[in-house]
Amino acid sequence: MSVRRITTAVAATTTLAAAVGVGYLLGTDSGSGDVPPGSPPIALANADLAVAASCDDLLQSYVDRGIEQVGPYGWGGGIVAFDAGGAAESSSPSAGMERSAGSGVKTSRSTSNESGTNVQELGVDESDVVKVAGPLLLRMREGELLAYDVSGAEPSLLSTTRIDDSRGNGLVGDPGGELLLVGGRAVVTGTSPDGLETTITTVDLADPTSPSIVDSTTVRGRASAVRLHGDVVRVVLQTGLPELDFSFPDGTFGQIRAELRNRSLVRDTTLSDWLPTIDGEPFVDCSDVAVPDDETVPLGTTTVVAFDPATPTELTTTAVATDSDTAYFSTDRFYLAAGSATWGGWTDCMDCRVGPGMPSGTTPLYAFALDGTTTTYVASGEVEGTIADRWSMDAVGGSLRVAVGPSSETGNFNSVVTLREDGSDLVEDGRVDDLGVDEQIKSVRWFDDLAIVVTFRQTDPLYAIDLTDPASPRLLGELKIPGFSEYLHPLGEHRLIGMGQDADLNGMTRGAQAALFDVTDLTNPRQIDVVRYDAESYAGAANDPRQFTWLPEQRVALTVVSQGWSGTTGWVSVLSLDDGSMTNRMVEVEHGSDVAQVRLVPLSSGRVALVTGEDVSFFDIAG
Repeated sequence: MSVRRITTAVAATTTLAAAVGVGYLLGTDSGSGDVPPGSPPIALANADLAVAASCDDLLQSYVDRGIEQVGPYGWGGGIVAFDAGGAAESSSPSAGMERSAGSGVKTSRSTSNESGTNVQELGVDESDVVKVAGPLLLRMREGELLAYDVSGAEPSLLSTTRIDDSRGNGLVGDPGGELLLVGGRAVVTGTSPDGLETTITTVDLADPTSPSIVDSTTVRGRASAVRLHGDVVRVVLQTGLPELDFSFPDGTFGQIRAELRNRSLVRDTTLSDWLPTIDGEPFVDCSDVAVPDDETVPLGTTTVVAFDPATPTELTTTAVATDSDTAYFSTDRFYLAAGSATWGGWTDCMDCRVGPGMPSGTTPLYAFALDGTTTTYVASGEVEGTIADRWSMDAVGGSLRVAVGPSSETGNFNSVVTLREDGSDLVEDGRVDDLGVDEQIKSVRWFDDLAIVVTFRQTDPLYAIDLTDPASPRLLGELKIPGFSEYLHPLGEHRLIGMGQDADLNGMTRGAQAALFDVTDLTNPRQIDVVRYDAESYAGAANDPRQFTWLPEQRVALTVVSQGWSGTTGWVSVLSLDDGSMTNRMVEVEHGSDVAQVRLVPLSSGRVALVTGEDVSFFDIAG
């Protein structure tokens, strides 16, 4: 296993010793735990992140912060904490913006990634339960990797490979993992039912009728994001607060005794309790862990693990001593937003949207450059306000843009803030405030020179923000209509579709809806058509955009709509666009928990594969 050190823009020539003993790497060095002799100290770009002088100092930093957060009932004073659970140089023309004589900026066409997944950033593939490459379709189902030939009249099953360590939530139909497809190999990432371990399995598909597992590694830590940059896979791991045998109050002086004992348990922790581990030993080098100077960020560890599937055992690691799943990848940058500590549950679905926790005043931001398997810290800064999820962040042309909600340090409104790298600092470049006063951001869609932001309380303001000059962003226009869009997708240079909820004028939701917007004139965006679904229905793309597929040649959008809680029925909504209007056809395809796994996958042949809980078939768009 190889190690990649944290380096900085100002200390680019500063490196540690080329060779690090395996004993030190795995935490078994019998020495003091200091950085190996002869290795110069790492000088980070600024004081926001610092590398401890030794492993002992790193452990002490965790312990000191942990003692502040433990009480007589354990972490959080009696509330059980679980892990939360979401291009700088240029983006492809289909993802970006073009000049328009009419409005200055406009949307342009966006399509699914060639692997079949509807992604946030073109050029950065995301893990999913289904992937395609030419005539080969792969899908995960109940811990098995199934390979299909989709070149014939009907999909044909080629092989079934059991991924023994790929575990899901144990429910029937649970895929038991997500996958990426690169260079003739599949990388399957599965999380254990308790959310504490991740298994990364590499499968050779040179012969898809007889795949072979070439490597399987189980790491303590939950995978919250998996991305592919070229041939490099990056897995973001979250390692939360240690599970300790806490005492609980009993008797007259019970709270005092329990708190003292619980503090003692925290003092007795080792780095294996705080860092991601393999076979119980840390696999992140102490000098690869950067410690934030802001003690209000969530305590834990977020680690980026990078490797080439051609050599899956050669892992590189970069870690930050905070627990955050708000991570955004551009084509050459990784941004981590470290909000305040939140308490709540986690979800099996990597990258599915989760609501923000209790807002705090300021959100620290950390920027890392991506180059091969290297993840290098380059800059940091902060924004006042809260960042809901990865879709609230975007980077293009050296500018980081974030949509922020209100906090104790802002007014009662939302904002779009632009930041630029100034040396080792992320500094504010420009901003637009007063978006949706007393309302919540529901969705954001970014383009090279434009942001579309939807907020909601009783009606749905859709804001168009000109980002042509990052130092001077400006509000172009807004539209107020009932309901709201939770996912936005560009349908060409002048159209957007929003999947979300219909609502009455009092803000009471009534069921899912698809809204078609005309953004030809961004000073006057218009809703030109809407399809309303049955009462108490839900648009799957609102939580998981991978359940939305746009077919630009056919001018057809395919999206999953479900209804019911105790028993669920799922449909594919076939939305056909023609001259500014939509027609809808509903096709019932699935029931129960399997509805979450439904995918509509464009194939190179021009057909569309429908993947349900049990089957893979071709979907008839025309009906």
